[in-house]
Amino acid sequence: MEMMPLPPILSFVGQSGSGKTTLLVKLIPELKRRGYRIGTIKHTHHAPEEGGRGKDSARHKAAGAEAVIFASSQRITLVKDSPGDDPESLLPYFCGMDLVITEGYKKQPRPKIEVFRKAVHPEPLYRGQGDYIAMVTDANLPLAIRQFDPEDVAGLADFIEERFLAGVPRPSRAAGC
Repeated sequence: MEMMPLPPILSFVGQSGSGKTTLLVKLIPELKRRGYRIGTIKHTHHAPEEGGRGKDSARHKAAGAEAVIFASSQRITLVKDSPGDDPESLLPYFCGMDLVITEGYKKQPRPKIEVFRKAVHPEPLYRGQGDYIAMVTDANLPLAIRQFDPEDVAGLADFIEERFLAGVPRPSRAAGC
């Protein structure tokens, strides 16, 4: 069986409260409507929840299980010790996806789109260098990268489609992972 190529990773970065999550919950459905399969990784410095203290799943993990799957008729959630703190080490979990969007990872070397709101922070993270490819902002900034209004989700999706999803058959039906 032929292995499918791993999907590209695109990071959305910005300071706390800039609207990254708000933007992504609008962008993901737009990309999905266009026929793409999107996976996401939310970077955090806190341990993810694996069930409440004393719950069977947490007890399984505490007893030494290396992987615990929470399963229902609608979804599964995998809790497993992390193979690393970079998105590339997590890509095998995204078999069949056309694009993996991360929220965070601003220090990692990969394409980044910054979300910046002038009412929340005085200056963007972008300083004219690095892996930044676009900015979603309500400010009119003199930038050398593409700018999108926070409400221009379709325009942003067009940009992502052209830059990362060109040549991906729609709808994608990746298999063989």
